[in-house]
Amino acid sequence: MTTSYEDYDLAIRAFWAGRDLQAQKQVESGRADAGTRGSVTGGQHLAALQQLIAREFYPLAETGIDVSEVAIRYKGAIPLPGYYRRTKSWDVVVTYKGILVAAIECKSQVGSFGKNFNNRTEEAIGNAVDLRRAYQAGLVGPLEPWIGFVFVIEHAPDSTLIDLNKGGRAIYRADPLFDGSSYVSRYQILLQRLVRERLYDAACLVTSVKGEGIHSEPIAEVSTRNFAEAIAERIAYIKGLA
Repeated sequence: MTTSYEDYDLAIRAFWAGRDLQAQKQVESGRADAGTRGSVTGGQHLAALQQLIAREFYPLAETGIDVSEVAIRYKGAIPLPGYYRRTKSWDVVVTYKGILVAAIECKSQVGSFGKNFNNRTEEAIGNAVDLRRAYQAGLVGPLEPWIGFVFVIEHAPDSTLIDLNKGGRAIYRADPLFDGSSYVSRYQILLQRLVRERLYDAACLVTSVKGEGIHSEPIAEVSTRNFAEAIAERIAYIKGLA
């Protein structure tokens, strides 16, 4: 089953619908969180995207692989052992014969870009380092896991505005690559480097206007197409081992 750009576009539209639905449910129950927090605390706003990514691994259960040995998990908490912490829950986890084939994290950011950029960055780096170190310590099986990261950011004036002084002036010269950057371009640099430094095997950055589908994919290196192709390569590799 080949996943298309249109499939991802629909999943992003479902992301916005899910946020709105969760916020409405909290309002109706009298438990509404402040600001936009109520849109995400229900935990299901990225469900369609997680399901789509899980579906990309279905070919793993085709001819040549024992279907009963394949587990593709994408619902609820899916904890994997960490090294610097006991466990960490991932959004999509794929195993074959008990061997960890892939672990994928899906994140989003809507508004509050200045407040949350560093938090998202630290999470992305820490999650990958923790899982790779857990593999080195023999905690997640004999095969080095394939790690993926998908990030959806709202395309809005505050996320695309170029500001030379964002983040304050460092006591040392910051990397010139960040000069004149917006938050969207900073995430682009982040995901590019996460993949190039092999913290993640593949990543995907998508921007979206509130309530719409995919607005842009800034660079091919971390696009939906490249992400899907990387998954296909992982599946072929596992089939080769089998």
